[in-house]
Parts: sequence; structure tokens; C-alpha cells
Amino acid sequence: RCLLADPSCCHHAAEFSPCKEACDQLATIKSESRLKHLLQRLPSYCPESMNELWVCINSTLPGVSRKSDSWVGLGCCELAISSECRRECRQASSKNDLTKVCKKVTEVSRAFGRRLGSTCCSYAGRHTTCREYCQAIFRTDSTPTVSQINAVKEYCQSHSAQLLSCVSNFTKSYPIRSPIDSLYCCDRAEATHCQVACRRILRTLSTEHEIMEGLIDECGSQPLPQDPMWQCFLGSAHPPSPTEKEVPHPAKMDCAKLHCCSKANTSLCRPTELFRSCNMQSDQGAMNDIKLWSNGTIKMPFMNIPVLDIRKCLPDMWKAVACSLQIKPCHSKSRGSVICKSDCVEILTQCGDRKRFHDGQTPERICELLSPIDDPERCIPLHRYLTPSSLGNSVVEEVIHPCNPNPCPSNHLCQVNRKGCLDELNCQPFLCAPGCKLGEASDFLVQQDARLQVPTRTGPAGCYEVCTCGASGRLENCVEMPCVDTNKACVVGGQKMNHGVSYRLDCDTCFCFAGHPICSDRECLNIESSDEDRLHFTGLPCNCPDHFIPVCASNGRTYPSACVARCMGFMDHQFVFGQCRFTNPCASKPCQRNQRCIPKYQVCLSDLSDCPQYECVGRQSACDKNNVEPVCDTDGHIHTSLCQLQQAGKTLAYMGHCQEDCESRQQVCGHNGETYNTVCEAYSDRVAPDYDGHCQAVGAVSGTAADTACSLISCPRLSPPGCQPVTPPGACCPICASMLQVLWNKEQMNTFSKLNKNQPVSVHDVLQMLRLHVSVPQCDVFGYLSIDHELVILIAPVDQHPTPLQIEACSKEAEKIDSLINYASPTLVSHIPLSALVASETQTSSVNSSGGVRRSPPHPTLCFLLGLFLAAALSPQLL
Repeated sequence: RCLLADPSCCHHAAEFSPCKEACDQLATIKSESRLKHLLQRLPSYCPESMNELWVCINSTLPGVSRKSDSWVGLGCCELAISSECRRECRQASSKNDLTKVCKKVTEVSRAFGRRLGSTCCSYAGRHTTCREYCQAIFRTDSTPTVSQINAVKEYCQSHSAQLLSCVSNFTKSYPIRSPIDSLYCCDRAEATHCQVACRRILRTLSTEHEIMEGLIDECGSQPLPQDPMWQCFLGSAHPPSPTEKEVPHPAKMDCAKLHCCSKANTSLCRPTELFRSCNMQSDQGAMNDIKLWSNGTIKMPFMNIPVLDIRKCLPDMWKAVACSLQIKPCHSKSRGSVICKSDCVEILTQCGDRKRFHDGQTPERICELLSPIDDPERCIPLHRYLTPSSLGNSVVEEVIHPCNPNPCPSNHLCQVNRKGCLDELNCQPFLCAPGCKLGEASDFLVQQDARLQVPTRTGPAGCYEVCTCGASGRLENCVEMPCVDTNKACVVGGQKMNHGVSYRLDCDTCFCFAGHPICSDRECLNIESSDEDRLHFTGLPCNCPDHFIPVCASNGRTYPSACVARCMGFMDHQFVFGQCRFTNPCASKPCQRNQRCIPKYQVCLSDLSDCPQYECVGRQSACDKNNVEPVCDTDGHIHTSLCQLQQAGKTLAYMGHCQEDCESRQQVCGHNGETYNTVCEAYSDRVAPDYDGHCQAVGAVSGTAADTACSLISCPRLSPPGCQPVTPPGACCPICASMLQVLWNKEQMNTFSKLNKNQPVSVHDVLQMLRLHVSVPQCDVFGYLSIDHELVILIAPVDQHPTPLQIEACSKEAEKIDSLINYASPTLVSHIPLSALVASETQTSSVNSSGGVRRSPPHPTLCFLLGLFLAAALSPQLL
């Protein structure tokens, strides 16, 4: 349904004019937030003197019939200078009243603007440029922008203090509403320090100029409408009503719409590059930007830039700019959305219309305001998006992205199908799961029944509640968590570390959480260590011997020796000798007579409750046929679900389809120190195999350790040749995969367990949730709790002989997860228990040319978006 009820309003604008093009967009937008934003930009293209157009738009907007203040008057009403006039306009109850009010708004605005503008600008004297910038402030077709106010200060401060004072008095009437009314926008800032600064700025500053400048300085981001906080300030969101707290509300966390990252995949792209908004809407937005820029002026939030005809002057570069700003490429170190300064200078040097530049304007000065960064890890380098991939058409199927384009309905979440299908002929690589939106302005969905951590609306920063995505499509059953004191710092060596800051302490990685340091327990060698110490350094906790005499601790983890278990805090009565998977948790018959005991080995991250290694399952008379999750029994037969397997009286071998390679029952040792009967059994436990055979050795946790007992282990050959592998801590053999070593907060894990009726939080829970964030089916997630209690997460190719491109894709997926953890992105931390992951370090595998394998290009190239401008009709299919 079109939000603009009468698209014919746009016939009041001249054909092929910027106003007509901008107005026509109103009829195509399906999102209220995007419509509001475009309406606020519309006066830049359609002056308020076009009375018939504005009356038509205001009278046909949704909400007119119900007299909604938040909609009526978004057109001409917001152009009024006086608050009384704006209020009168919003209260208009009919089209006729609105026509009269708009005419009154026009007359009053013009008269007031001319009178005040004439007075203020007369102080400019003979300084033409200063006078022109001053007069721009008092135009009645739009409210003064920050760039206009900055320009007056820059060009007039040395000429007339009276002019600056006069202009300042006028601009103090903006923003239109009280800054305190916009406090809810601060919650949409992604960084905690930005949220705190935003609240302080809105409470202490008054003018739009001061507020915007303060937010830019404190938050370190430009006011682009794609940013959730800036989108909110630009009018794309509405404040919560007093009653919203009483009902489940979808807008708990609109900032989750910054989720990173969708991917693109065609024969012309590098399918491993990460994007935040690679979709049809962004493609359409990029094309609309190009159309609007083609009129000779680039309208930016801070300034208008006169340019030559961009259809002839570097057209591909301009398309790259439009694409980059719309789809927002992701980088491993930063998520900035500005092009690099050198590219900005180059494009304006060649295509800027110098004849229309204002006095003192140069490409360098303009780009200093727009794109002051030239670090390719923190800005978008355009040249990498102007070269087609050298991989050609042959690699299209090596890495696919089944959820891009999104094949699911708008209220369903697209997930990579990792379960497979019983009917292989009709099997799709994706699944559509019903979900909940995390915000009215957000397209980010979470799966039904998922448990989420979202900020409370009334509490200060650091106050959260845990909610469930209900069948209604809304967040329900919210329970408040203990608030976190984000103002409490950690004192380390006499220095203060703020909440949310990662730092190094010797060889340990640490994270300050509400005044409590969370550190890894790596064994370190220091500078003073003697040669003797270095020779006997094992790299294990407490420098325990590297003997493998395993013990099973109460958390379900197998440790290589009692020494290591004691070092990690377990008392002697809290562990028994032997590997955990060699015990039979059902031997003591812990379940009732009408229930069946099934072993469920797990490693628990919470310790407020027991960590049971079994599950009691009732004997069901009928199984849910819609619940299809294939499992394999010990006889090599497949069943549609665990329920079907139990009804058949069979024993579970592993989750998933039966594999021929696992029929031989060749044992493998997993990275977690557990021996599995088959590699399929290890994979089902989300553990990657270390080497063939039963576990018999432990590897070093520290990379500085001398040779260990692993020297006697025969490691499998790496595939492909030429791979630069990683060696997981405690493992013996290297693996061609990417690895994250993650710090986690046990206090939060305990809180989540307590809120979930004391059900423990396990490593398997974390890994299963992380799998939802890996969008490439050629890569999967494995992991374990290391013996020094870091979470080790491996993102590895699933093919037995992966290609270099697939290895690169898994590396990019690992960098994405690493970035989401370290930036505490709402995409990740809204999920429980992923919100307890606080800091990450990454090592990625790569393939070099020495192994005779094709070398990947040094820079990924943009997908297909540039070509879409030449073949717009293809965009729905491609996106």
C-alpha cells in the first residue's frame, strides 16, 4: 500500500524537474520512516511557494482523517518559522482549513524572513559572499541547515560581529521542538559513550548548530540519514507514547537495523565482501541519488556542492559514490560510511564546477568537512569498486548467499539451511522462520521463541530486560535484568579503564565491565624469565606438565590433567578421572519411569546451577510431522526427528543426515580433548576434529611454548596446499580455518540462566546462535571452551577440499563476527547468550601462491551495483 494516498499531487511540479523526481519517490516508498525523511528533504527540491503541491501532499498523507499530529503538517507546516504558526497548521481539520493555513504560513514566513533577513544581512556591507550566505539562512523554502550556519560564521566572522549576533538570535529558534523531546534518539546510538554524551548535549545545549556539532564531535560520525541515531534526529522515528510501556512494543531496539552484513553474489563481484544494506531499496536509493545529482548540485547535510554534468564527468565514479553511501561496505576495523578523502578530492577536482564555487571553496576544503579520513580501513576507497573481479564466471557457485536476495515473506527470517532435506529434489538452501522485528524503523528480524536482551525505555544506560519473540510477532514476557553501572571504571596499574574498553595486561587480553576486569588466563613468559624457565615452559595454565591424564570437571569439560583442572578453580571433589564422553550419565537412572534418559553432553558456561549431561524425554504417542530435523541412529538409518528415532527404539549416533564416511566408525580427537566415535559425531557436537584416533596429547595454549607431547601426533594433511593455517589453543594440529578467541562474562551467563528457570547456558547454545550470523553455507561454526576458559570459535569451510575463495569467505565471516562482538553491535548482542561475549581476537587463514593455488586479488571489488545503473530492469532479480 502506498503511503502517499494520491501520487497525482506531483503533477503540480514541472516535468523532469528535481522537484518532480523527488516527489515521485513519495509514491514508491513503503516505509513510514523513509517517507518522513524524504518529506523533510522535499523542501530542498520543491520550494514552499508551490502552494498547490504542498496542500495536496498534506491533505493526502495517512493520518489526516484521524488528525495525527505526527503526520499532518509534515509539508508546509514545518516550513513555518513561528511555533504558533506551526501549531495552528498541525491542528487544521480539513483540506480547506489546511489551504488557508498554508497560505498564511507562506505569507508570514516570507514577510518575517524578508524583514529579519534584510536587517541581519545589511551588516555584511560590501562583502558579497558573506551577504549571500547570510541570505541563505532566511530563505523560507527550508529551515537553516548546519552547513549554512557554519558558512556564515566562516565567511562573516572577520567582517561583522553584529551580523553573527543577529543570525545567532534567529537560529536559536531551531530545532523546532525542545531538544529534550528528542532524548529517546540517544538510545539509538550504537556506542555507549555516544548515548551518554547525546543525553548531556540535549540537556545543556539549545541550538541545532550546537547540538549537531556536539554530537559529531562526541560520537565521531557524520549526520548521514542511514545512521540510526541521525535518522531519528532527522525525523525518521517518533518518540514513545506514555502507553507504549504497557504493551509489547516492536521498537525496543531500532538501532538493530545496522545489522552487518548482507552479501552480494554475481559473476562480477567478490562474493566475500561484506555490506550492510545490499538490497533493492538501497539500489533504488542510489539510482535516485544519481538522478538528483545530475541537476548540477550535490545536496549534502552540511552544504551544497556545485558540479559539472556527472553523466559525462567520471560517471562510474559518481555511481560508486552513490552505491557506497547506500549499501555501506563493512570493514574489519571500522564501520564508517564516508568515502576516503583522496577520492573525494580527486572527483571534485575533476568534476567540481569551480565557476559556482563560493569564495574560498576548494576541493580540499570541501572534502575536509565531508571526508576527513584517508585510512582505507576506516573509509570507503572507491577505486576497489571500479574493477571487475578477476575470478570470472567460474566461481559463482563456490560461495553462495541464499538469503540475498531475501526469498522469505517480510515477517519471516531467512536462515541458511544447514539441516538438509529429506526430499533432496525439492530442497532449498534456505529456511524461512517466523520472527519479530526489533523496531518500527528496522527490518532486522529475530527468530520466534528467541530470547533477547533489549534496553529498557525508562532506565538509564546499562539497564536491560530479557524478552521473548512471541507468536504475535512482538517482544513479550519481558523481565528486567540488574542494571550495569556503565560509569564505573576499572583501575589497572594506577590507570582508569572505562567500561567497555579492551586492553592488554602482559600477554592477557582484558575487558572492563562495570568496574570489574574480565581477563583471559593465559600463562605468560616475561622478559625476566630465565633460559631454564623458557625451556620448561609448557604454555598450559599454571605451567602444568603437558601430560594427558584427562579428568572430567563438573562443568562438563574434559581437562588434560588434574593440575589444569585445579588451576582453573575446581576442587578435587568437582572432577573425576577420565574423559566426560566416556561416562554414562544415564547409568544412575535419573529420570522417571515414564521418561527416557538420553545422554546430552554439554559444557556449561553458567555455574549457578548443576550442569546435567542427560535429558529426560517423555514417550510421545505422536510426533510433530512439521518438526523435521534429521538424525542418524547407530545402525546408520536416518529419522526425521529425535521423536521418530525414540519411537523406533533406536539410539542416536549424531544429528543430521547419515554419512557414508562415518559408517567405518573411525575415532577422532576433537579440539576440546574429547574422543568421538566418528567425525560426524564430533561435527554434531559443533566440534572440529584435531587428529585421527583417540585423544592422547594436549597442545600449548600459549604460542611461546616449547615443543609439547603433540610432536608424537600424526596430523592430517592440510587442504588446500599452500594454506596458511591456524592452530587452536590446546590443539595439536593446524587447521585451514579462521579462529576467534573470545572473552565472555560469567556473571551475565549466570543472570541469563537464572532468568531461564536455572537452565544452564552451554557452549553449544552459543555456537548454535552464532551459526545464524554466518550467511555463507560453505562455512560453518565450530568451537569449544579452551582449557584456560576462553571461547574458541572456528569458522571453517565445510567442503573436504575447499577452494581459496571459500577459505577467504570464511575469513570474512570471522572478521564480521569479530567486529560485531568488539563493537557490541545490537545485531549480535541483542541475542541471548551472545550478549555475554565482550571481546574478541581473530586469526584468519589464507592461501598463498606457493602451493600452486590461484592467489586471490589484493582488494575485494564491489558487486553488481554499478552495472545496475546500466541495466536497472535487472535490479529486482539481482538483489
